[in-house]
Amino acid sequence: MEKFVTWMKEVPSEMLRVRQTEAEALFRRIGITFAVYGEGGDPERLIPFDILPRILQAKEWAFLSKGLTQRVTALNKFLADVYGKREIIAAGIVPERLVMLNKAYLPEMCGVRVPGGIYTHIAGIDLVRTGPDEFYVLEDNTRTPSGVSYMLQNREVMMRLFPNLFNSHAVAPVERYPDDLRDSLKTVAPIRCDGDPKVVVLSPGIYNSAYYEHSFLADNMGVELVEGQDLFVQDNNVFMRTTRGPEKVDVIYRRIDDGFLDPLTFRPDSALGVPGLMNVYRSGGVTLANAVGGGIADDKAIYMYVPDMIRFYLGEEPILKNVPTYWCARDDDYKYVMDHLPELVVKEVDGSGGYGMLVGPRSTKEECAAYAERIKANPGEFIAQPTLALSTCPTFVEDGIAPRHVDLRPFVLVGADKVRLVPGGLTRVAMKQGSLVVNSSQGGGTKDTWILEEGRNGNA
Repeated sequence: MEKFVTWMKEVPSEMLRVRQTEAEALFRRIGITFAVYGEGGDPERLIPFDILPRILQAKEWAFLSKGLTQRVTALNKFLADVYGKREIIAAGIVPERLVMLNKAYLPEMCGVRVPGGIYTHIAGIDLVRTGPDEFYVLEDNTRTPSGVSYMLQNREVMMRLFPNLFNSHAVAPVERYPDDLRDSLKTVAPIRCDGDPKVVVLSPGIYNSAYYEHSFLADNMGVELVEGQDLFVQDNNVFMRTTRGPEKVDVIYRRIDDGFLDPLTFRPDSALGVPGLMNVYRSGGVTLANAVGGGIADDKAIYMYVPDMIRFYLGEEPILKNVPTYWCARDDDYKYVMDHLPELVVKEVDGSGGYGMLVGPRSTKEECAAYAERIKANPGEFIAQPTLALSTCPTFVEDGIAPRHVDLRPFVLVGADKVRLVPGGLTRVAMKQGSLVVNSSQGGGTKDTWILEEGRNGNA
């Protein structure tokens, strides 16, 4: 770490500016873009990339890894339980209405046995740091977490731009993620799988905002990228159309929302899914990753109960802390939120991407008043959290090196054999001074994340 601080003090700003321009050119050449819909014109844009990495020590990563494994294990047990015996509800730990009336809860999954009892095969857990040894989980992403392609491409670009810097630091590698993902998915193949499991990535198509990631992962895993029209159901199995004839598919890493997967079960107007897919899935003929109905585990009201899940299912104390959270459906919480709205961050329970939220300390009286009316209309749809003193990270901005707020999304892979984590994750950075919103759709950027390994020195 000291080597990096020294380098940062000595490196000329002009050289950093040149490298920043080179990074943008590389990302544009590679084609890493994302889409923001509803803004008119060409929605495709580059995510801002900061050339100064975020650095964590090996002991910090070891702590986070243990906590992430514990948390995702409990979330999987929760999903198996709420679609099964519902013991956590019977015990009075999680309110029944919070599950049964939840938009993400799908009765179609009740009684379905998924391979290995694993519902969330790929989880993205958003973490924030508030002090030297203080990490909090901001939210859990258990449906189709995105961003891992940026984690991998950030590393590749950094290694091209600063090879000497890498040689002088023992940075843990992340390149094995696609192999880990493929191996993990193969372990959850259905019972009716014969031989080596056939894995595919199911995408909504080129107009999806994360299409680059879908194609990137399929290519790096060495598996086929398909759309709904490429698959069909026959004899209670799923097949892929190929020039060699139909090929049976065993595991589908799907990047399509639940409602669009099967027009015979969910939305009849969906042209993205595969008719009859859910019947094959329920009968054990194919594995869907992540499992259908898993979205209830990343609901922002359910989030409040994850520490209780860890205690209930694992008999352990949570390693990673939750941010204190107020749910406006509870009378006392509602009163507190309405009385302290200018001090809080308020979110929709099923919101994502930084949309539909209020950052009280950064909002006007008029904005707070308007948001209060939204809460009054439907209190159960909102949660609120205190504005944490988030840690900052040196970031190269227009005026030079300056602190900017960051979060971290590690990616947790859960297979039938073990939990896999590559060391690091996607660091997202609020590029605007004073901003707490790191989402790319709200102007945030990304950084490479370095985990410095102990006992291994760089070459320079």
